[in-house]
Amino acid sequence: MYTLLRNFLFLFPPEAVHYFSMNMLRLACGIGFIKKLITRAFTFEHPSLQKDLFGLTFKNPVGLGAGFDKNALYLNELQALGFGFVEIGTVTPKPQAGNDKPRLFRLTKDKALINRMGFNNEGVEVVKKRLEIWNSLHPANSKQRMLIGGNIGKNKLTPNEDAWKDYEICFKGLFDCVDYFVVNVSSPNTPGLRALQEKDSLTKILSHLQTINHAAIKPKPLLLKIAPDLTTEQLDDIITLAQEVKLDGLVATNTTISRANLKTDANTVDAIGAGGLSGKPVQQQSTVVLQYLTERLGSNIPVIASGGIFTATDAKTKMQLGAPLVQVWTGFIYIGPAIVKNICKALHKA
Repeated sequence: MYTLLRNFLFLFPPEAVHYFSMNMLRLACGIGFIKKLITRAFTFEHPSLQKDLFGLTFKNPVGLGAGFDKNALYLNELQALGFGFVEIGTVTPKPQAGNDKPRLFRLTKDKALINRMGFNNEGVEVVKKRLEIWNSLHPANSKQRMLIGGNIGKNKLTPNEDAWKDYEICFKGLFDCVDYFVVNVSSPNTPGLRALQEKDSLTKILSHLQTINHAAIKPKPLLLKIAPDLTTEQLDDIITLAQEVKLDGLVATNTTISRANLKTDANTVDAIGAGGLSGKPVQQQSTVVLQYLTERLGSNIPVIASGGIFTATDAKTKMQLGAPLVQVWTGFIYIGPAIVKNICKALHKA
């Protein structure tokens, strides 16, 4: 059924389809009995799926990666689809429109997407207000509460030497609204952003956030999202830094700038131009990075796996390498709303 719907939706521009589909789902979930039917159809719950991590209890280990619900618009609907956690954002201090359209492209032969969205979001104050409403309706002590991660970044016009200020603004603004934070310095779609993955720049940002964090009565888990394109030396720097600033975890990985081994013809790919590639083509490299990190960090600093997860087998592979949680994104687009239930049922049976 979803395959037929997907084939129809894929006839239209990806970004427009994204908002159309989610707005239709929001309308449906606005009707009580329909939301119950959707929840029953797409949610699989069992105590065996719960994960205790970062001092938090995840009702299941399948989350939605940042970039899908940038502005915390669809939390009610995503909870109905069974997600254990959702990462909102990337959120920046000031609203920004992002890059020029078109900026989202499908590579259907590769089960992939290329995006150069550019941190389009409504800014920290708007997102904060939405999260406050969400939290008022979903108290922290609720057993089946979907956890919310706050993915934070810098505005495009903020120079890299002042980036730490943007991260501070977002961190303080969302502190009481999210369950954990992810610092995003690995998107390829904000000029110069990936330079912040270098050790000195990262140390300045993360150390500053941890100083603020540890001054709070109850600090929030702080994670770092990294690219799949880092060298071994850069990964070693990340590992050292994670230990030095006492990060709670890492997310591996973001999208790739590589275009290697694609089935889509080269002319089509070249015509699309710059952007981060996600989906099946990034699966292998993100898994290599995950394995490198988990072998060296053990369970001391957990790594959330992201990148090319479409099936329960994909999720199991990542988890067998040491990832306690997984995030889907492009797989959600290609597989459809049953992806969380499919993975959770398989994990329960395992």
